[in-house]
Amino acid sequence: MPSLVGKIKVDSISGGVINFGDVIKISPINISKTVSGSGGGGVGDNQVISNGSSVTNGTDTGLSNQNVIDD
Repeated sequence: MPSLVGKIKVDSISGGVINFGDVIKISPINISKTVSGSGGGGVGDNQVISNGSSVTNGTDTGLSNQNVIDD
């Protein structure tokens, strides 16, 4: 069902999908990859992280993980 949507300003979105009105195609327009060590991705207050020796391999030998095709 068609709808009219006025001006919308979105300053920041971290994940997820927002649809306003009809949607023909949903696809990502930006892809990023993050590498962090053991206990490096934790969020919140009063964290206690205790780990021994940790090595993180950030080498990516693949030529393409996920292609983004902009039509």
